[in-house]
Amino acid sequence: MWQLFVKEVNTYLNSLIAYIVIAVFLTGIGLLMWVFPDTSILQYGYADMYTLFSLSPYVFMFLIPAITMRSFAEEKKGGTMELLLTQPITDLQLVLGKLFANWLIVVFAILPTLVYYYSVYQLGSPEGNLDSAGIAGSYVGLVLLGGVFTSIGVLASALTENQVIAFILAVFFCFFFFSGFSSIASIDIWGGASYFIAQLGILHHYEAMSRGLIDSRNLVYFVSVMMLMILLTQLVLGSRKW
Repeated sequence: MWQLFVKEVNTYLNSLIAYIVIAVFLTGIGLLMWVFPDTSILQYGYADMYTLFSLSPYVFMFLIPAITMRSFAEEKKGGTMELLLTQPITDLQLVLGKLFANWLIVVFAILPTLVYYYSVYQLGSPEGNLDSAGIAGSYVGLVLLGGVFTSIGVLASALTENQVIAFILAVFFCFFFFSGFSSIASIDIWGGASYFIAQLGILHHYEAMSRGLIDSRNLVYFVSVMMLMILLTQLVLGSRKW
């Protein structure tokens, strides 16, 4: 698995995909945080990073599928999938190797935003008047969200050999799992069950972590969704034996 992980990371770093994704993410978030009047921190009058953590999920919904769409779809399209499956590696190791490589690229995209934290820290009055512990918790939530979206994207890529279809499927699944359950729960027909339905979605747990609250229930939720996506991807790969 380690060799596959290294190969995947090197493939990304030797292509333009990783750099384009990171540049687009940082530029988009930077414009939203500092330039556009409706979301600019400079218009708030107080220092925080709400814009970063509230808008990043919606940017991730498009950027992460763009990263993951080639994971298995390209292997199938290029005819190298059969060769890959003959290697001494289990389906689970194959899925994890792809997943962790893609997730690492997402983390690479998040790391430069620490410059935004430093800038906001300097802008505080007095300097450093910032909830750093809460922001650290929010970063944990953002990294975990990136992992969940990555696992969804890898599953979508395993379902088809067409990268465009993999991208569209991943965007739809990410959107549905993130805010779909909350939207359904807001329909006024569920009564007391609406809170339970909202808890099934990512948004409910991400909002809790975005407030800097690292609760074991939220951590278990993110890990559970990732494990579910990994098992489904493994099941899709294993379907060739049926």
